[in-house]
Amino acid sequence: MDPEVYLRHIKNQKSHWWFSARREIIRSIISKKVNLRNKKAKILDFGAGSGTNIKMLSKFGEVYVYEKYAKTSKFLKQHFIKFKKIKIIKKPKQKGFFDLILVADVIEHIKNDDIFLKYLSKLLNKNGQILITVPAFNFLFSSKDEVLHHHRRYSKKKIKKIILKYFKLIKLSYYNFFLFIPIALLIIFFKIFRINFIDSVEKKSKNILHNVLFKIFCSEKYLLNFINFPFGLSLIALGKKK
Repeated sequence: MDPEVYLRHIKNQKSHWWFSARREIIRSIISKKVNLRNKKAKILDFGAGSGTNIKMLSKFGEVYVYEKYAKTSKFLKQHFIKFKKIKIIKKPKQKGFFDLILVADVIEHIKNDDIFLKYLSKLLNKNGQILITVPAFNFLFSSKDEVLHHHRRYSKKKIKKIILKYFKLIKLSYYNFFLFIPIALLIIFFKIFRINFIDSVEKKSKNILHNVLFKIFCSEKYLLNFINFPFGLSLIALGKKK
């Protein structure tokens, strides 16, 4: 991502409706679907970005945090220096070490996603699990994706194909379902008229709109553990090492 994007994420990730709701959905999936034996579970947050999920993950075990961008990694190290259960690390190489790996909106940044997932599978222990989120539907690929340095967006079929090479699939669903139609129409409108919109959508919206968007998106956490949505702005997948 461009440096200004990292700075914007650092500034807005705590309160922005999208980050907040996604965090609650990830928390719910881990609570209900992931088998972590105890509070000493080893969890890797790979590509942690501005660190929006780190504190939440620390409720489930020891969190090892990797972020490629040096300035953001430095920020995370300073921010979490007093947290004993949180460690900011260089690129992980410990094979068979982790109980859970979270890759939240990371794989779309990787040119060869197949090799990347193979690498992550080797970091998991024999019962280890991986939780993945990615943006959905290539027809929604826009200037926002370009600024974020995305190589692609995913269909359910495409992400399933590469996950199954290295993991048993436990859960796969689209999400951000309820907001799909209005946001998809806006993205298409911006694409047609070549409007650059990343700046406005990644800043915290006005309080009323923020609260409405958060509640709509966050409400999906109550359903995702029981059903799979037929479409959505993103995909969430949970797999177990083969």
